[in-house]
Amino acid sequence: MIHEYVLGIDGDLWGKMVKMLLTGTYQRSLDEKLRVAIPKPLREALGRPGLLLYVTPGTDGSLAVYTEQALGELAQRLAQASPAAKNAEAFRRLFYAKAQAVELDRQGRLRIPPELAQWGLLDRDVVLIGAGGHLEIWDRGQWETYSEEKQAHYDELAEAAFGGPAAPEAVAAVGKELVTPK
Repeated sequence: MIHEYVLGIDGDLWGKMVKMLLTGTYQRSLDEKLRVAIPKPLREALGRPGLLLYVTPGTDGSLAVYTEQALGELAQRLAQASPAAKNAEAFRRLFYAKAQAVELDRQGRLRIPPELAQWGLLDRDVVLIGAGGHLEIWDRGQWETYSEEKQAHYDELAEAAFGGPAAPEAVAAVGKELVTPK
């Protein structure tokens, strides 16, 4: 759980806003209307029924689900890229053109727009994964292949994500010995 404090214009503390990290892996099935039941821990982190969410193309064949706030934060980051950067502009066009607003229904289900289900090559069996600030939806077979390929390189991926070999404090925190890469 991440706590962010909201300040008023005059600097007074208005209150605490809590952002939940979306974590975990959940096996699910799509129904005939392309609805998927969102597990309770993810539902509680995303918000209440009727909440507006955005389903967008993800990376590596996945779909991404963002809250309005998370999508706004992503939009700010995308806006910082130079308009002259052709790849950034092409990505923005594709991303926003395919993004669609959806609501979480009273049963905690999310209806995936047909165009995005096709984009993600979703079959009946899907996997939902918490990816920190957003949720990802994968076709189960694609996720298993991706996960198997990447799991073999977990340490290298961690080093790249954190900008170098793991810090001793981080290793000690999870109770493992530090192994220095060759």
